[in-house]
Amino acid sequence: MSTENKPLIFEVSQNNFEDLVIHNSSHLPVLVEFMGVWSEPCIKTEYAIAELVKEFPGDFIFAKVDIDEQDELKQQFSITNVPTLVVFKDGKEVQREKGELQLEELRILLKHYGIFRESDELCDQAREKHMAGDTQSAIMLLTQAISSDPSNVRVALDMVQIFLDINEIEQAQGLFDKLPEPVQKTDIGLSISSQFNFIRLAQNTAGADSLQAQVLKSPDDHQARFDLAVCLFAQHDIEQGMEMLFFIQENNSDFKNGVAKEMIGMICNMLEKTNPKDSSTYRRRLGILLSE
Repeated sequence: MSTENKPLIFEVSQNNFEDLVIHNSSHLPVLVEFMGVWSEPCIKTEYAIAELVKEFPGDFIFAKVDIDEQDELKQQFSITNVPTLVVFKDGKEVQREKGELQLEELRILLKHYGIFRESDELCDQAREKHMAGDTQSAIMLLTQAISSDPSNVRVALDMVQIFLDINEIEQAQGLFDKLPEPVQKTDIGLSISSQFNFIRLAQNTAGADSLQAQVLKSPDDHQARFDLAVCLFAQHDIEQGMEMLFFIQENNSDFKNGVAKEMIGMICNMLEKTNPKDSSTYRRRLGILLSE
């Protein structure tokens, strides 16, 4: 079977499981998703794996099993929850994951089987350098990654984020505007778009330093707190910005027709894909406040 440059996606049944999964796993890793077409987590996981099998054509096989149509396979592999992802290699099951898997989680899984892009490795190194304060080295690594793999749009998005972090707004906007619209609409792209919006909003305030001083002088100045939250979000300081909003929500929930609650919800939506843990924490905190 020639696998070069072909996305390998199959619908699998009891009749062809041996050939398509067991036999082929001697040549390539086979990811088998046991799924129900009625399940949203199954569909989301299916889309994510399909995206990766197209990104890495011929490097692994994606096999889909509809448990409602293939009860024998469901029983044979003791599938009790969907989605369940089972990885086969050399004719054997080598890994099993239950529940919805995000794109980045799947990238980590594939890397374990040697399926990854060198440019993504450079991105990881660049993030570490940037977080450690060595932004210049991070930019050099990302430049190297773009040069070696211009088709990897995640590199460009990381570069945009670094430009935002160091307040090079024009460079960030210029690079972002050159990216294709589907890239701008990805989870990371939408998060960056939100940051641009906050930057524009922050430019219409008194500025973070002035607002910080005003809040210290008058803690109950909710307008100053709200404007400061906008500035903090523009600086990508989500934690402190949320504290400003929660203070308003706790002490004056009707401020400007509940604008603090509205913005907390918007930030939670923004974080949902890029930082689901924090998003969930903030949602629970807001829920508790609203139930009191």
